Amino acid sequence: MTERIFIAVAWPYANGPLHLGHITGAYLPADIFARYHRLKGNEVLMVSGSDQHGTPITIRAEQESTTPQKIASKYHQQFLDCWEKLGISFDLFTTTDTANHAQVTHDIFLTLLSKNYIYKDKMLQAYCPKCQRSLPDRYLEGTCPYCGFPKARGDECDECGKPLNSSELKNLHCYLCSTPVRFESSEHFFLRLSALQDKLEAWIKEQTHWRRNVLTTAWKFLDEGLKDRAITRDLDWGISIPLSGFERKRIYVWFEAVIGYLSASKEWAKLRGDDLAWQPFWQDETKSFYFLGKDNIFFHTLVWPAILMGYGGLNLPYNVPANEFLTIEGRKFSTSRGWAVWLLDYLQRYEPDPLRYALAVNMPETGDSDFSWREFFRRNNNELVATYGNLAHRILTFAYRNFDGAVPTPGELDERSQDLFHKSELTLDKVEKLLYHCRFKEAIGEAMSLAQEANRYLDEQAPWKTIKENRQASAKSVYTALSALSALKTVFYPFLPFSSRKLHSFLGFDGSVEGVGWKFQSLPPGQELRQPQPLFAKLDDSIITQETDRLGSVFDW
Repeated sequence: MTERIFIAVAWPYANGPLHLGHITGAYLPADIFARYHRLKGNEVLMVSGSDQHGTPITIRAEQESTTPQKIASKYHQQFLDCWEKLGISFDLFTTTDTANHAQVTHDIFLTLLSKNYIYKDKMLQAYCPKCQRSLPDRYLEGTCPYCGFPKARGDECDECGKPLNSSELKNLHCYLCSTPVRFESSEHFFLRLSALQDKLEAWIKEQTHWRRNVLTTAWKFLDEGLKDRAITRDLDWGISIPLSGFERKRIYVWFEAVIGYLSASKEWAKLRGDDLAWQPFWQDETKSFYFLGKDNIFFHTLVWPAILMGYGGLNLPYNVPANEFLTIEGRKFSTSRGWAVWLLDYLQRYEPDPLRYALAVNMPETGDSDFSWREFFRRNNNELVATYGNLAHRILTFAYRNFDGAVPTPGELDERSQDLFHKSELTLDKVEKLLYHCRFKEAIGEAMSLAQEANRYLDEQAPWKTIKENRQASAKSVYTALSALSALKTVFYPFLPFSSRKLHSFLGFDGSVEGVGWKFQSLPPGQELRQPQPLFAKLDDSIITQETDRLGSVFDW
């Protein structure tokens, strides 16, 4: 029975290039999940887009003496290029700077206002006397009152993940000029999160299938008691407030960005010529998955569900498989100091699948993980090249040369060959169950385990020896190993789509891997093979030093 799967992926700020922390945190796991469900024949919609209204964009624009729109447009196009090269298969990757998004945001704002989930009140707004202007949260920096981190932002502490109001920070100063700020009273709109505390608690209690780290984080905020949060700011860049008298204010980014999942779904529907095509994903039986990093758990497990509850009639998240953080060479990412591996830089010099593999096999699902160039080199050469790639190339090359470029007729399979067939079928079942439950690290481990077993089988059978004395025995082992490859191109496809497509072709299949679906595609004896080529390229160990030395460099992307 097919399912309907909605996949929502966190919106990256369009103020700078993507790095590996972004990819392993949200985009790669979402793509793996989407590709698996499409193979299964499920109805999938995966959306996201560039978050173009955050203050990080206006800060970047001021630093470069340009406009926020030019910054946002530059990086949005860069994101699209990266998705294509890395194989991130969005159904729609849009932006928050569309009339459609503004319309959907206005509708939700006014509906919540009419239901008394949004109300007006005054708050203290930070003002910088040197810059002579009001400062939104990201223009503020100070010491976190909870963990003591000296560079906490005005809306959240990057160290402990605590959502903050700027007035809570100690030693508060302007991020741009370091001048201490003063506070002035300003009228704003607030989301009445406190009124939805009980509903959210009852709902969270039902989410027993969520990851432990996600549940723990959500309950931490609930146990402390949810506070109402201001959803507007004194800005001139962002979604307008659909009421007169507030022309100099804008809806704040953390409120309107999550609405993008709904607005993107509606935009996707319009683009395919069916304005109502979004409704089954939001109003009918659908499982909705939200992929993001752990710093966004609060907004996706509490704030966005609260907005949906208040609005009414729309599906709540089914699962929020948030990942922990990725470090680089044992240190936290620092984009300002260039301590990052930039995706665009990587893709200009290396193939996409080795990176997808290295990140997937070390995915920070239950705890932080680390990326190092030494480990990347080892994973590529020892696992992709020496295990999987070598298996594919040696058996395909041997079959192509010794069996007239075709799949040999195996005859009756012995017990050992039947065991490998069974292992192949079992691996498809195991990987499927793990992918269904968003356990990507385990799933790719099972896939590689099949490649290792196929290598052991091939070494035992040694068809390059038996062909001299028993051609039928050689044909049997070659056919069995080729069949294992057929299973591998399917189980690896969600992770390594580019090499799976190559392998699909080398095995002589027409059409696409996607068209076959999630099944063990049998090899007809006599099927013509195509001239094989290596699936992966071996790397020289000099890249370890070269790439590590590049860390700390700030590139103008």
